[in-house]
Amino acid sequence: MPWPCRQVRKVAHKRRADRIRGVLLHPLTRRRLCLGLLAPAVPLAGRATPDMVLTLRGRLQLPQGGDQHVFDMAALEKLPQRSFSTSTPWYAQARKFTGPLLRDVLAAVGVRSGQLRAVALNDYKVSIPVEDALRYDVVLARLLDDKPMPVRDKGPLFIIYPFDQVPELRNAVYYSRCAWQLKALEVQ
Repeated sequence: MPWPCRQVRKVAHKRRADRIRGVLLHPLTRRRLCLGLLAPAVPLAGRATPDMVLTLRGRLQLPQGGDQHVFDMAALEKLPQRSFSTSTPWYAQARKFTGPLLRDVLAAVGVRSGQLRAVALNDYKVSIPVEDALRYDVVLARLLDDKPMPVRDKGPLFIIYPFDQVPELRNAVYYSRCAWQLKALEVQ
């Protein structure tokens, strides 16, 4: 009688192993796993990935067409960088802000006029005339005192005006146009 018991045990063990293997080796599951693992490495056109920090959409004039362009931090770093120190209502002392000029970011997507609608991570929205970017050295700050800005310290991007260099900018209108935790610019 020992033989059938041993056989039953083997069969039960094999079924349990097949069940475990079947979940992992089922062709559709295998395909889903492969696609899921490869998806972050191959971003789909027009879809943001975690390293994408700024989306511009609306009336853009892109060489490849379309109405949306997504920048990652590396692309913003490749643009000419500008630094200045300025006093703001949000910090006790003057701080150094570094990043590309907003006009250079807009030029990269073919924007020369109109209105921008800046959208922050907390859904704060403010309208900014493109004229501001052309007239003043408005910086899309990515560094604060030469360090990347975390979200909890108004990062990763902060639209900042040169308040100390142009004193007439020191008023509520321009302070309200300084959007921190910037995630998108809509061109209208």
